[in-house]
Amino acid sequence: MHTRELAAPPSFPALYARSLLRRPTRRLDFPRTRIVLRDQRFDVDRLTEFCRLTGFPVRDEVALPFPQVVAFGLQVDLMVREPFPFSVVGVLHVQQEFEQTRALDVGERFDLSVRAVGMLPHRRGATVELRTELTVAGERAPVWTGRSSYLARGVDWPGIPRDAARLDAPAGEGTVWRVPADLGRRYGAVSGDVNPVHVSPLTARAFGFRRAIAHGMWTASRALADLGGPALGAARYEVDFGSPLHLPSTVRHVVRREPDGWSSAVRSRNGSKVHLATRLRRA
Repeated sequence: MHTRELAAPPSFPALYARSLLRRPTRRLDFPRTRIVLRDQRFDVDRLTEFCRLTGFPVRDEVALPFPQVVAFGLQVDLMVREPFPFSVVGVLHVQQEFEQTRALDVGERFDLSVRAVGMLPHRRGATVELRTELTVAGERAPVWTGRSSYLARGVDWPGIPRDAARLDAPAGEGTVWRVPADLGRRYGAVSGDVNPVHVSPLTARAFGFRRAIAHGMWTASRALADLGGPALGAARYEVDFGSPLHLPSTVRHVVRREPDGWSSAVRSRNGSKVHLATRLRRA
């Protein structure tokens, strides 16, 4: 495993510009490179805006999904600068998992690392799995770990596609959300994820969507906020992304209490489509 250290968080405009010029490698493999960013602190203003946009309370503890927002630039850097057989523009977030061993304080210093751990065939292309680890200064084991699965459509990856196990999606009336048309631009300003499928109908149509679609991370974070906010202490949150959530939309968030946590689903207004299914477990 080769390690490439960054001196500062990467620039999203520069990365996306580079992605438009870069040709995907023809080699059916993925790079064994670990991207590392050391001695960081959480941006309090950015965290505050994230909480306000997703529904989390603003507290000294870091909202469970927020390290993924911080690490997303490293993920894009990895997929743009290393030789993957796809372009990062247009990839879709299909699964996500977060796990923390304890609550993170907003003032803690930490190191971040991102690496690819595998690629698998998919009926619509191939999926790449990225692993993110956050290690706090003075502690050897990661305090926060993320597993992200992205779909690169059209990649002819060898092997037989196998459907991953899916989370159960509760049904029912739920809570109504009204998701505004400008959400993609607003969340992109906070997260840095300015993928064209999120920012406008015109750019989304270039990638096969009739309208702009909401960021999966916004939907997952908003659902977790509904489940009780910051999920203090040790916790694990799993997410399956389903049908794209077009902007604007009216949807329902359905929650079901479980013996050790909660399950939930974000469904279309009439309940026929599942945009997202989640499972939260507290250790």
